[in-house]
Amino acid sequence: MSRIEHRFRALRDAGRKALIPYVTAGDPHPDVTVDLMHGLVAAGADIVEIGVPFSDPIGDGPVIQLACERALEYGTGLVDVLGMVSRFRERDPDTPVVLMGYANPIEVMGYVRFARSAAEAGVDGVLTVDMPPEEMDELARELADAGLDPIFLVAPTTTEERMRILCDHARGFVYYVSLKGVTGADTVDVDGVARRVELLHGMTGLPVGVGFGISTPERAAAMSRVADAVVVGSALVRRIEACKDDHAQLQQEVTTLLASMRRAMDAEAEQPA
Repeated sequence: MSRIEHRFRALRDAGRKALIPYVTAGDPHPDVTVDLMHGLVAAGADIVEIGVPFSDPIGDGPVIQLACERALEYGTGLVDVLGMVSRFRERDPDTPVVLMGYANPIEVMGYVRFARSAAEAGVDGVLTVDMPPEEMDELARELADAGLDPIFLVAPTTTEERMRILCDHARGFVYYVSLKGVTGADTVDVDGVARRVELLHGMTGLPVGVGFGISTPERAAAMSRVADAVVVGSALVRRIEACKDDHAQLQQEVTTLLASMRRAMDAEAEQPA
C-alpha cells in the first residue's frame, strides 16, 4: 500500500478530508523549502505537493509562474527538488509527497533515472501537467516499477469518455480542476464541482481531490463537503511572494493560513449530515 493510499484510508476512517498544500520548490530560496514542507505538515497538511520549477509552466497562472522564476534564479532543477524531498524524509517518513511539474525536466533526466531517483528520494506521486496518458506509456511503466502513483488532472471541460480514460490510468487520487483556466483564478461553482466529483466517484474508487480557486478557509471548508481532498496553491504562494525577503515571516504567514483552512475543514466535518 502506497503512502498516499494509506493516508486517504486513515483519513476516511477518521471522518476527515485531506488538505494538500502546494508550494514551488526553491521559492523564494532553495534553503527555505524543506523547513517550509515540515511547517506545512505541522499546520495540518496531509499530503504535500511540490512544484518542480519550469520556465514555461503553461497550466499555471502568474502567481506560480513568478514562483518558478524566483526558484530558477537560483538554478533550482529537478535533481535539486529530489534532494529536498530526500532531506524532508530524514525527519518525516510518513507524509506523502507529490511532485507536480512538466514533461521536459523528466525527459531530460530520462524516465528510468527519474522514476528510480524519485522513489529513492521518497516521492509518492507524480503529476505531469502536459503529459496525457496516451503519451506516457513508457513513463507509466517506470513509475509503476518504482511504486510511484501517476496522478492526472480532470478539467470541467473533460468529456465523460475522457474522464473514464484518465480514471483508468490514475493511481493515488484523481485531481479535479474546479474551474476553467489556470491556477490562481478566483471563481468557483461548488455545486457544479459537486456534480462532477460525484460523476468521477462513479467511475473510480480513487479519492477525488479538488484544486484551483481555493483561497480562503471558507472555500476550503465548502469544497471539503464535496471532495475527498482540498488542494490549495496560489493562496499560499502569494504569501510566499509577499514575504520573500523575510523567511521567518514567510513561514508564519503560510502556515497560519493553512492551519486556518485545516480548522475550517475539520469544523465542517463535525457538522451533522
